[in-house]
Amino acid sequence: MSDAVDDLAVLPHCEEELVILQRDPDFLLVNKPTRLLSVPGRHPQNRDSVIARLLPEFPNAAIVHRLDFDTSGIMVVPLNKVALSNISKQFQARTTHKTYTAVVNGLVKEDSGVIDLPIAPDMENRPKYKICAETGRQSVTEFTVVSRNENAQTSRVLLHPITGRSHQLRLHMLAIDHPILGCEFYADEIALKKSPRLLLHATELAFDHPVTGERILGRCEPEF
Repeated sequence: MSDAVDDLAVLPHCEEELVILQRDPDFLLVNKPTRLLSVPGRHPQNRDSVIARLLPEFPNAAIVHRLDFDTSGIMVVPLNKVALSNISKQFQARTTHKTYTAVVNGLVKEDSGVIDLPIAPDMENRPKYKICAETGRQSVTEFTVVSRNENAQTSRVLLHPITGRSHQLRLHMLAIDHPILGCEFYADEIALKKSPRLLLHATELAFDHPVTGERILGRCEPEF
């Protein structure tokens, strides 16, 4: 789920605001709009990002996890070294809990399921990734169908990534023949044309408060 967009290309400026959902002395919960980088890209004109927008007001803010350029939704941003270290360890230990909302092409038959397919970089088609049994790293996603739209031939699903590989959710839904709508990397022409943006949104994020240990549940509903 890290940024895999070609950041040597000049990206269009994101006009949407970065919304602060919750302020805590040790962290922020923010809603990242679609088509905004989490951190600045390598191209000097791609400086606009979540962290670049926060630093003027929060000079000690740091990025501990990322969302893809096209993905919107909730992120936690530590505001000091103690919080950064603590929350980073939680992500590494997989004690955080992330839930995404997606709209995919077609009617998913199963009400829920688990996708366990290894993912590797697609070296011949960078920055894409691919399902690969030989060189891929284990990647696991749980899914639950929320609703099905017979007229549009789409399904709304909740996705819970057990692992956090780049493009994991996109590839896993593609692998069961239900690409996420608006995905410029992997959707076929039909699924791509059904939405002007990637319909993937980080809806929930749960983690332990870096100081008190209290379980924090942040929630941000998608606009689609």
